[in-house]
Amino acid sequence: MSVDWKIEIVECGEIVQDEDETVPQDEAERQWNRYVELADSVSGDEGSEAVVPIVSSLKVRYDYGAYQAAYGALERFPPADLGKGVAWAAEELTRIPYDQSGVVLVTVARSPAGAVEAFNEAVKSVPGDVRSRLRDVVDFHESNEWLAEDEDKGIIKVPRE
Repeated sequence: MSVDWKIEIVECGEIVQDEDETVPQDEAERQWNRYVELADSVSGDEGSEAVVPIVSSLKVRYDYGAYQAAYGALERFPPADLGKGVAWAAEELTRIPYDQSGVVLVTVARSPAGAVEAFNEAVKSVPGDVRSRLRDVVDFHESNEWLAEDEDKGIIKVPRE
């Protein structure tokens, strides 16, 4: 895959919402299909840095099923690459809708050995203000839905400043 896929997946991740009448229906469908095609083409061999644009692409609340392809793409990365890449996407995790960030974090939490460890180590190098906002996101998910199960709580460790 070309490097351009990283730019294109972020652009296509802005899935056109039903109420948006400024985009013709055929263009909205083309964008949705292209997003799924790009996510499906990720092999997981692209390295940790390729996780960042996938996470960055999860921009809207209503994706009409397109983001399932992105979540599948994340699961194809080796655990250590996934964990490190999600930590590198910390800024994006604080900006995307809560449902999307929750799915990403629970994917790391429930991945094979190495993902959580790589995330917890890499997140230490994230700037303090971003880490603080990410800690708030993790706290939200641990007290609500995505990381609220006992086996998921407390394993994603984002240090406070």
